[in-house]
Amino acid sequence: LKGLGKPATAETSKSDAPALVGTATGSFAPGWAAQQTTVAAAGGARGLLGVSCTAPDTDFWFPGASTGASRQDYVHLTNPDDTAAVADIELYGAEGALKSDVGEGITVPARSSVPMLISTLTSEAAENVTVHVTTRTGRVGAVVSAAEDEVGSDWLAASADPASTQILPGIPADATSVRLVAFAPGEDDADVKVQLMGKNATFSPAGNSTLHIKSRMTASIDLKDVTRGEPGSLRLSPADGSRTPVVAALRVVRGTGAKQEVAFIPATGPVGERATVADNRAKGSVLSLTAPGETAKVKVTTSEGSEGGSASVKTYTVKSGTTLEVTPEVPAGLKGGYALTVESESGGPVHAARTLTLKESGIDMFTVQTLPDDGGTVEVPAAEQDLTVLDD
Repeated sequence: LKGLGKPATAETSKSDAPALVGTATGSFAPGWAAQQTTVAAAGGARGLLGVSCTAPDTDFWFPGASTGASRQDYVHLTNPDDTAAVADIELYGAEGALKSDVGEGITVPARSSVPMLISTLTSEAAENVTVHVTTRTGRVGAVVSAAEDEVGSDWLAASADPASTQILPGIPADATSVRLVAFAPGEDDADVKVQLMGKNATFSPAGNSTLHIKSRMTASIDLKDVTRGEPGSLRLSPADGSRTPVVAALRVVRGTGAKQEVAFIPATGPVGERATVADNRAKGSVLSLTAPGETAKVKVTTSEGSEGGSASVKTYTVKSGTTLEVTPEVPAGLKGGYALTVESESGGPVHAARTLTLKESGIDMFTVQTLPDDGGTVEVPAAEQDLTVLDD
């Protein structure tokens, strides 16, 4: 990075490209964001894969994974620190925990990445699986790469922390198949309302207005082409007032037959003060904004281009209970890629996702990244000198 507000990019075609760890200091640290975008043009699981850089942690939930015969899902564990980390991986299917003896005590060496093929962690085949990654010592970055034969591939990022209400933004208007996968990690069952926040209003999908999630069992429902030509976002909320926490993700398919492609949308937090998605192109970027509560106003900044182009700013109003889909204003004179930054200005919380579409071999390959608060803005407590603490 050579200056604030101007992205930097790098490319490689090497098959053994390593995992990446990004660190920012000084004036570059607030709002620091990075993304990896990969085009797999050939093979049974060809597709566009995108994943945003997230902070290392000790606890991750991934509803939407699979150990089925048509899927090749890997959990990638990356240790950014100078000492080894030890992680455990638990798997939960529709009937509860899947038996696994090899998912415990996985050592991730310092500054290294370890991929684990999920189907080798258990002998049980399950179409819908929730993966739980925890660390005994140290911390890791964790993400799931999902490849589905004859459908496509993408990264599955971790769901937002367990909560009684979850928002899953950015379902494309032309989605041909949408599957909701949810999990209740606590001791109590959860009954949730399933609502689609569409272009003009919030409504419950016909026949799927509620979902019962048994404790520590993975539940799923096929919502088919729920958006029916309009962009939408999904809201899960308590149906019975119990406020049992859940995690959730969506498997979304666009296209049909040999032109299918898949992407995943995890539940995500609001953009808060500010959130950024780093990799956008001259064509193919679409931003989805949803306001589950009050009507809200947000500011959207398109950065300078990585190789040239002027930044621009636009303000959007998102009506309560709706999803607004916008095509970002491409920086004038754009060369290279650009970043999108969303900032809350007034009103209620806004949840956001960016869909990137690239046409390859006649297929509209796509990937979706959510935009939770980047944590770059923090409150600094007021302080003053007080010499009385030195009194004897």
